[in-house]
Amino acid sequence: MPILSMFYGVLVYMYAYDNRKHHRPHVHVEFAEYAAVLAIDDGEVLEGELPRAKMKLVQAWLEIHRDELAADWTLSIQGLPPQKIDPLK
Repeated sequence: MPILSMFYGVLVYMYAYDNRKHHRPHVHVEFAEYAAVLAIDDGEVLEGELPRAKMKLVQAWLEIHRDELAADWTLSIQGLPPQKIDPLK
């Protein structure tokens, strides 16, 4: 599970070949005991949950890095390692 970014206790990562279950480009996010899967294109929660404040941070980060995430998704579904993405500052 390659970690794409870490900020404010949040881990964002992407699995290789992970396009079967959700059928949309997405990232996996963890914070403490919470876990969620968010769509890259619009930040929709596909599975799980995060505390409200952390969810807003992650969705803002998704908005800022949407193009980089789309490029990483293309790499990941081909089994190639994604590139690291700058954290939210």
